[in-house]
Amino acid sequence: MEKRSFSIAGHRTSIALEPEFWQGLEAIATSRQLSLAGLVREIDEGRKTTNLSSAVRLAVLAWYRDRPATGQE
Repeated sequence: MEKRSFSIAGHRTSIALEPEFWQGLEAIATSRQLSLAGLVREIDEGRKTTNLSSAVRLAVLAWYRDRPATGQE
């Protein structure tokens, strides 16, 4: 697990994720031209679970599940 801290909605928060989820989150942020903090803020604002780390994992999972197949696995 790797822990990182962000400022979201005016307060500091920390998220602990496995390295693979950080890599996925960075890929999403890059593809959307957002900072990690900006992407985490969006996830935080739209989450349906009480746990931010879980919401981030679900967002990464959904992104990989829903993106168009490139034929390169």
